[in-house]
Amino acid sequence: MRNEAGVLSVAYNVSRTFLEIEGERGVVSRYRRHPNGKGYVAVGAEVDPTVFVDPTTYIETGAHIGPKAWLGSGSWVESGAVIGSGVMVGANVHIGERARIGRRSKIGSHSKIGADAVIADDTNIDSDTTVAPGARVGRIAAATEVQTPRAGRSSDGGYAKAA
Repeated sequence: MRNEAGVLSVAYNVSRTFLEIEGERGVVSRYRRHPNGKGYVAVGAEVDPTVFVDPTTYIETGAHIGPKAWLGSGSWVESGAVIGSGVMVGANVHIGERARIGRRSKIGSHSKIGADAVIADDTNIDSDTTVAPGARVGRIAAATEVQTPRAGRSSDGGYAKAA
C-alpha cells in the first residue's frame, strides 16, 4: 500500500499492543495506540496523555506533542516535530520533520507544514495551506506598531510610527 506521499509500506500486526510498518527503504517502524483517541504513536515519540490522537493519525519517532493538543483524522506528524500545548490540528494535515508548532495555534485541514518550519504561538493557518520548509510564520504587528525610517534627523531616533 502507498501513503499520501507515495511511499510504499507494508503493515504487520505484531500484537494487540503494537503495529509494525515497513517503509520502502526496508525500515520498520513500530507503533502503539494512544489511549486518548487510539491514534498510532511510534515508539520513541513523546505524546502527553491529554492529547487526542484520531485513530487514523500517525506520529513518528522523536516527535513531541504537548498537553491538550488535538490531532484530526488522517494527519501525519513526522520525526522530530514539536507541537505545543493546546494546538488544534485539522484533518489530513502533514507536519514535516523538525517543524515547530507554537502553543494554542490552529492548523486547518489539508495543510502541509514543511520540514524545519516554525509556527509561532497563537497562530492560525487556514485550510489547504502549504508552509514552505524552513519558513517562519507568526502574528504580524499591527500597522500602527511597525516603525519605519523617517527621512532626515529627528529627536525620536529617526523613526516614526507607520500610518
